[in-house]
Amino acid sequence: MLSSSSASAVLLFPLILSVLFCHSKAVINLPPNETIPAVIAFGDSIVDAGNNNQLKSLVKCNFPPYGQDFPGKVPTGRFGNGMVPSDMMAEELGVKDIVPAYLDPLLLPQDLITGVTFASGGSGYDPLTPKIVSAISLSDQLEMFKEYIAKLKGIVGEERTNFILAKSIFLVVAGSDDIANTYFLARVRELQYDVPSYADLMVDQAAIFLKEIYELGARRIGVLGAPPIGCVPSQRTLAGGILRQCSEKHNQAAKLFNTKLSSTLSSLNSSLHNSRFVYIDAYNSLLDLIENPKKYGFEFVDKGCCGTGDIEVAVLCNQASATCTNASNYVFWDSYHPTEAAYKTLIDQILQKYLPSFF
Repeated sequence: MLSSSSASAVLLFPLILSVLFCHSKAVINLPPNETIPAVIAFGDSIVDAGNNNQLKSLVKCNFPPYGQDFPGKVPTGRFGNGMVPSDMMAEELGVKDIVPAYLDPLLLPQDLITGVTFASGGSGYDPLTPKIVSAISLSDQLEMFKEYIAKLKGIVGEERTNFILAKSIFLVVAGSDDIANTYFLARVRELQYDVPSYADLMVDQAAIFLKEIYELGARRIGVLGAPPIGCVPSQRTLAGGILRQCSEKHNQAAKLFNTKLSSTLSSLNSSLHNSRFVYIDAYNSLLDLIENPKKYGFEFVDKGCCGTGDIEVAVLCNQASATCTNASNYVFWDSYHPTEAAYKTLIDQILQKYLPSFF
């Protein structure tokens, strides 16, 4: 038997969840007669909402201080202090307040209808990248997506499923871990590839993946370019010299990849009927935040909020780590991932600039 207080708590819990994660009201106005039924994400830690929680991997964060500014202060497995870009995009588009992880054991059937994220922290376009850290590869994320489509057909039927796939916004975010970890840190590709040929490998793999989700029904696909990865705190520490400046070789690699990716997306739009592949420039948006922090209300750009801010990320940012008093003053939460406040600034810009391209 439950005590009266326990019974009350059980009854209140669904109510609390409904208050925290009620259906969003759209902040962005869509064109007439257009709808976005779901937001679906693939890629790496930028849009992972907890898929890594059950993995035997060091690339996870389902423990404090991660999630300290998330509703209920829950460390869900999102790599930050609060919401991540997929959540914010869904919220601003009026879809829902959070995009849950597909592998979340508490996922409900109705959650599938409005979208999930298949992303896995540590993954990348290079098939070797997720193997190094035991993350979920894009090919495995694709298999999960096929499983998702079958489940969706079971819930809403084939016709509605096809409509959801055609009208939803798909977000693909990868490339940072390929450049920072596989190429420059682990150096396992350096003997085979120089930077231009490695960028080609990444873009070729990206194109294969994007064609595959198109074949499965996706049409509105936003692909984020690589950020100025040489300016994130960990890369300043590892490759920025004694003054911890931005690593120019990392940034040059990111820019080269972005140029090739943008060109490839244009080609896909020309060759695949009714496709809307949208290249999203994350590089210059984040660089502007780093170079002009006060313009956006930030103070600290070269250190994260967690621990020393120089190197801590994932398991190194943990309950033993001191954190800053106000994460919204920081562009970075840990040594690799932006804060919720930085993400919010970037997503607002991205939606204003790129949303019309999806229609």
